[in-house]
Amino acid sequence: MENDHLKLTASEIGTLWGEYVNGTMIEVVNRYMLSILEDESIKKVFEMAIETWEKQKKQIVSFIEKEGFPVPIGFNESDLNKGVERLFSDTFCLNYLHIMTINGLWGHTTALSVSVRKDLREFYNSCDDDAKRMYDLTIELLLNKGKFQRDPYFYPSESPEFISTNDFIDGFFGKGRQLSASELISLSLNIKKSIMAKSLSIGFSQVTGSKEVRKFFEELEEATDGNIQALSKIMNKDNLPVPMSWESEVTMSKESPFSDKLMLYHMGFLAQAAQVYYGTGLATAMRTDLGAVYEKAILKTLALTKNWFDMMVKNKWLEQPPLAPNRKELAQDK
Repeated sequence: MENDHLKLTASEIGTLWGEYVNGTMIEVVNRYMLSILEDESIKKVFEMAIETWEKQKKQIVSFIEKEGFPVPIGFNESDLNKGVERLFSDTFCLNYLHIMTINGLWGHTTALSVSVRKDLREFYNSCDDDAKRMYDLTIELLLNKGKFQRDPYFYPSESPEFISTNDFIDGFFGKGRQLSASELISLSLNIKKSIMAKSLSIGFSQVTGSKEVRKFFEELEEATDGNIQALSKIMNKDNLPVPMSWESEVTMSKESPFSDKLMLYHMGFLAQAAQVYYGTGLATAMRTDLGAVYEKAILKTLALTKNWFDMMVKNKWLEQPPLAPNRKELAQDK
C-alpha cells in the first residue's frame, strides 16, 4: 500500500484539527492587526503571514475532508468587528506576530513528530519552513526598529568545568550559584511570552462586554503578572536584564475588535501553551528555587485553565475534537 494512501491515525487527525482551529483564530487577529497598522514594512510581513495561512488552511481542509471528518468551525469573519478604534500599537502587533510564530514552530514540530504518512510529513515540513521564514522576518524587523531585547550575555570561562558541589542545585540554602546559560533559555522566553499574555489580558479586559469574561481576564492578568515578577526576581538577583513590558503598547480603547468567544479562546490557548513552556523550564532547572517558581506557575495556570474550560463549555464556544468510538454505547444500540 502506498504510504500516502494509509488512513490517517487519531494523532494525525488530532493535529490537523488543532492546527485548523488555532490557525483560524490567529488569522482573525492578524487580519485585524493588518487593518490598523500604519508602518508599511510591518504591513508586508502581516500580509505574508495571512497569505501563508490561506495556503496551509486549504491543505488542512483537504486532508480532513478526504478522511470523512467534518471540518471544524473555528473562527471567521463573524468573530471580527470591523471599523473599531485601534486597541494595539504597531510595535505590539509585530511582537505579537513574533511570539505567535514561535508557538507555531513548536506546534508544527509536534505535529510532524506524530505524522507517519508521507504527504502529511511533507506538509508539516513546509509549514515549518514557512514558520522559520516568518521568524527570521519578524526578528530582523524588530532588530532594525530597535524593538527587540536580546537575552543577557555571559562571559566565557578559560576552560571547561565540572560541577563539584551539591550547592549547584540549591537555590534556597547553602552558597547557591548564578543562573546557568541552559536555565536562561526557558527563563527569558517564559518571561517574554508571559508579558505578551498579560498585555493581551489587559487589552481584552478593556473591551469585552461580559462581566464574567472580564473577571477571567483580570484573574489571568494577575496570575501572569505574578509569574513575571517571580521569574524576573531570579534574574534581578543575578543582575541580569529583564525583558521589557508591553502594557504601554495597549491603547485606551473600549471598543472590542473581536468576539468574546475568540478572546476567551485565545487566552485559554496561551494558558495551555504556557504550561508546556513552564514544564520545559522545570525540566531544565537545576536550582531548587527556580524549580519551585515553575511548579507554582504550572499549578496556578492549571486552576485558571479549569475556569476557562467551564466558561467555554457554558457558553457553547468550545468545539469538540474527534473522539475514540464508545464501544459500550455501540454494543447497547444493537
